[in-house]
Amino acid sequence: MKKLLSLSILSTSLLVACGGDSDVSVRPPKGNANAVVIVEEFADLQCPACSAAHSQVTAPLLAKYSNDIRFEFNHFPLRSIHRFALDAAEMSECAADQGKFWEFVDIAYEKQKDLGLETLMDWAEVIGLDTDIAERCWKSHSKRDIVLNDYKEGRDRDVAGTPTFFVNGKRVKTGVDTLGAAIEAALKGNQMPL
Repeated sequence: MKKLLSLSILSTSLLVACGGDSDVSVRPPKGNANAVVIVEEFADLQCPACSAAHSQVTAPLLAKYSNDIRFEFNHFPLRSIHRFALDAAEMSECAADQGKFWEFVDIAYEKQKDLGLETLMDWAEVIGLDTDIAERCWKSHSKRDIVLNDYKEGRDRDVAGTPTFFVNGKRVKTGVDTLGAAIEAALKGNQMPL
């Protein structure tokens, strides 16, 4: 009986790791998971402006406010102009299953000019994923619904381009100064500037 129970638990764990549970993302936030100030970004992993924002806006904000904000990443692949954006987003979710979501986002932005179907598996290896599991997950498209649900949420919130940021649900213009001011206002409980 114990062997059967252990086998059942192992099978369930493997299914999740292989992308069997497509409705659940294990994508972690950055910063303080319990913070009352929530910064959300809608981004496209093939978008040059998103890559620039990742290093020039998001990184400095997280360095300054990591104890005060919960930073959440949402996929908004602009498929009409970025051929590999959806594939990269799906692979990032497969990486999340193995606890490497942010490592994948970092390498995708760092090496964005090389993005293609072949490089996704190269990057999976570089960041230390179990590449067999990652490849099965990615090729099964089991994470597509997660990505498309983020996209739909963005459309419902009138996101039209990337990157788009929100602080506690209010859209804020992309920039260290504008986002910093909105975060400061939210921390003080004041109305945020638009």
